[in-house]
Amino acid sequence: MNYYFPNYYSSKAIYFYLGSLALVSLLFFNRIIPVHWALMGCIQVVAFFVAGNLLTRKWVDREEKRFVKDLFAYSLLIRLVWVVFSYLLYQTMTGRPFEFSAADSLGYHRTAQWLSNGSLVTAWKTLVAMGGGGVSDAGYSFYLTLLYKILGSEVLFPRLIKALLSAYMVVVVYRLAQRNFGDDAGRMAGIFTMLMPNLIYYNGLHLKEIEMVFLTVWFLERADKLMRSDVVNIPNLVLIIVIAAVLFTLRTVLGVTALFSVLTALILSNRRVSKAANRWFFTLWVLIAIAYFAGGRISNEIEEVWESRKINQQESYEWRSSREDGNRLARNISSAYLAPAIFIIPFPTMVHVESQQNQMLLHGGYYVKNVMAFFVFVALLLLFTTKKIREHLLLLSFTFGYLLVIAFSSFAHSERFHLPVLPLLLILAAYGVENVSPKLKVFFVPYLVVLLVLFVAWSWFKLAGRGLA
Repeated sequence: MNYYFPNYYSSKAIYFYLGSLALVSLLFFNRIIPVHWALMGCIQVVAFFVAGNLLTRKWVDREEKRFVKDLFAYSLLIRLVWVVFSYLLYQTMTGRPFEFSAADSLGYHRTAQWLSNGSLVTAWKTLVAMGGGGVSDAGYSFYLTLLYKILGSEVLFPRLIKALLSAYMVVVVYRLAQRNFGDDAGRMAGIFTMLMPNLIYYNGLHLKEIEMVFLTVWFLERADKLMRSDVVNIPNLVLIIVIAAVLFTLRTVLGVTALFSVLTALILSNRRVSKAANRWFFTLWVLIAIAYFAGGRISNEIEEVWESRKINQQESYEWRSSREDGNRLARNISSAYLAPAIFIIPFPTMVHVESQQNQMLLHGGYYVKNVMAFFVFVALLLLFTTKKIREHLLLLSFTFGYLLVIAFSSFAHSERFHLPVLPLLLILAAYGVENVSPKLKVFFVPYLVVLLVLFVAWSWFKLAGRGLA
């Protein structure tokens, strides 16, 4: 067993990243990625794997209270530094403190500015009306409106709060992983989450991803604790209900998947995990919640999402292929190709595509996710072969349920839509790292070679579809 992230994996991951970037740059030299984005990617990859190796080794025997304190403090510091740095970066490169080609973030900002001049009741009614009577996506704009009324409309304040929420989320990930897989895997999961570039990046944006990830992880951690406890804690149950309701106002699919995962875990979990009394009490609540949501406007939103899943996916790819600077090969993508790779994708943008500055900036984070997927597969294999699936059904049903929805949506290769399950994948990756056997270890390098081939193919796809290859 590995009680830390071995140098064997971290060093090879770094070497393969540098090799992949060099090979792609040589093959597509006329579209070589800008130096500043290449440097940014190097920092993301090297920082994750070097610090991941060092900190999991150094903190493995640290007293728990000190570990949690350090985990939170380092997470907060990293995120605060990024918030300030990205603010200055975007201000310098785009002329405003928003990411390249900002759309949704500017929309949230301007909507909150406008609504903050009136009452909160009017703001909520307006947001629901703007959504055609639905509540999905109204929650974040309402939250921003509330912050703007209290703190003013300076964009830096909400991002500083994001950093605080995200840092606390790292601690929650540790608690959730510790309860499911033990302290060593929990510590690795916490450190991986602290260092994950994608989970740092969104703290500097005016998007709802950080809040969604925080609430998703918090919901699962509280539900997991309630299921494993000997008595039903009413305040905890009320908190779970509130978080579930808020998730519906951020993204309908998240709320549905959260309830689905809890119900699945309650019905199918090992009785050692879910106490009998708790099981029936909690199940009754979930059924009541489902009945409530199924009887209102939210049920219509769920039905619309389900019925339009294939149409929206095809229309989205058609639009991407026909728009200016679009990829004409995108229309050939389908869920049949994406579903099998849903744990790995999206792949990094290692070539220069003018309209994808954000993807080039974060390509190192994409690479880290691709590599860590190897340990997710190891974890899933181990859980299956040791017949421990039923002990972790809450995490697994949410992960599989959400990724399945994404795979059949128009956002299968959109990195931000994968974010809510990323902490759960890192928990599984930590368990995989801890328990990877010598027989499975030998597949790591071949896996990296396969990734290298996929990166080259993906780079060609991006350029050829735009007539740039």
